[in-house]
Amino acid sequence: MRSAGTTGRCVILGAKVIRYSVTDTLSLRLPFGELIIQAWSLLKVTALPAVLMAIPFGAMVAVQLSGLVNEVGANSLVGSATGVAVLRQGAPVTAGLLMGGAAASAIASDFGARAIREELDALRTLGIDPVRRLVVPRFLALLLITPILVVIVIAMGVGAAFLIATLVNDVTPGSFWLSFGSFAKMIDVWFTLGKGFAFATIVAVISSQRGMEARGGPRGVADAVNASVVLNVLLIVVVNLAITQIQTMFFPMAVA
Repeated sequence: MRSAGTTGRCVILGAKVIRYSVTDTLSLRLPFGELIIQAWSLLKVTALPAVLMAIPFGAMVAVQLSGLVNEVGANSLVGSATGVAVLRQGAPVTAGLLMGGAAASAIASDFGARAIREELDALRTLGIDPVRRLVVPRFLALLLITPILVVIVIAMGVGAAFLIATLVNDVTPGSFWLSFGSFAKMIDVWFTLGKGFAFATIVAVISSQRGMEARGGPRGVADAVNASVVLNVLLIVVVNLAITQIQTMFFPMAVA
């Protein structure tokens, strides 16, 4: 029953966030200064980890697949295998996990601290909706930095895969990029961005909801941060699987 109630409150909060994001942006009531500050703060805690995660991920994929394709004499396909793996799965999942970890912790801890100091109740007493004033800017900030994180992961992951394939496994640069361009399509990029925006929505709503409902002092804040990270990672994996299945059904991989 508690899980059902929490899910219902998350759905209601998500609907409010989306509605206020549209109406406040169109009516110019959105606190744009807060939006820019939050976007920069979230980008600072996720950009460098994105680089540090993307490089070993691309290298790991290249090492594993290079050994496999070399066994069957098809090392010219290393570019397609590693590039498409990074583009379709590595980039959105890495960006999502970073948002679900670093960004979610920052959002949940901020709201949790405000909740135990009764700042949110004070805003409501003054007639200010915390969802419109605090949650919406963080939601839009995550949407704003999502394409940046995705591009960083794609560039670093494919670059690392290219270096491993050419320097270690003797794959010619021309065959790597030729096979990558033959299988990677723009629809993959759009699905990757779509996954990133979906993950950003999940992270913003869940982290805000768990932080705003924190109770019991500092331990309650820690519990809210832990719960938000766990729920975000779980939902990101499940949603990624669902979107990947839809992509595979309607847009199967084929030579461009």
